[in-house]
Amino acid sequence: QVQLVESGGGLVQVGDSPRLSCAASGLAFTQYAMGWFRQAPGMDREFVARIAWNGGNTYYADSVQGRFTISRDNYKNTVYLEMNNLKPEDSAVYYCVAVPSIYSSRPYYDPKIYNLWGQGSQVTVSS
Repeated sequence: QVQLVESGGGLVQVGDSPRLSCAASGLAFTQYAMGWFRQAPGMDREFVARIAWNGGNTYYADSVQGRFTISRDNYKNTVYLEMNNLKPEDSAVYYCVAVPSIYSSRPYYDPKIYNLWGQGSQVTVSS
């Protein structure tokens, strides 16, 4: 059974630097590009970041560029999202996603290309 399980969310303060983790199981992890999306109440799902199977190419939304860092550990089958200098507008449910690398040429910001999704982890930034 394929699973993506997020952890590390919760209630944080403005300026905090938490790290989200996503543990993958049941898939050939190194054959997948991994990423993160987020969704705030009443809003569409929004692309946050993506990383290639070997940790090479990374992509970020303009809204998080320079503050968030995506990384992966292929030995642990885990992808991370380090979030720095959090703002209230970063509050959302954060979803871990995966797409086979053979499809990685498709638009990385399009949620429809990702066939695997985690259950989501709530991050609430309090001022």
